[in-house]
Amino acid sequence: MKEQYELRLYIAGKTQKSVTALNNLKKYCEEHLQDQYVIEVIDLLVNPQLAEGDQIFAVPTLVKKVPEPVRKIIGDLSNEEKVLVGLNIRPKQAQ
Repeated sequence: MKEQYELRLYIAGKTQKSVTALNNLKKYCEEHLQDQYVIEVIDLLVNPQLAEGDQIFAVPTLVKKVPEPVRKIIGDLSNEEKVLVGLNIRPKQAQ
C-alpha cells in the first residue's frame, strides 16, 4: 500500500496568498498523490494557538506531517518543483 501524506496548511484568513496556496496544493496533490493525501487547513485568525505546535512564523506555511521527516514550505506554493522536492514527491512521469 502506498504511503498516505498528511499535510497541514496554515493560513491567516482568506487572503489571495492563502487561496493561491490552497489551490496550488490541491492541484499538485491531485496530480501526484491521487487518493493518498489528507489536507488540513488551519486558519490562524480562528485558531491562533495552533501556530505554536508546528512553530509557524509566517503564513501561508505548508507542513508535511507524514511521512517523516516533517517538512515546512512557506509561501503561496506557486513553484511546483520546489513544493514536490519539499514534500519528497517524485513527479509522475519520472517514476
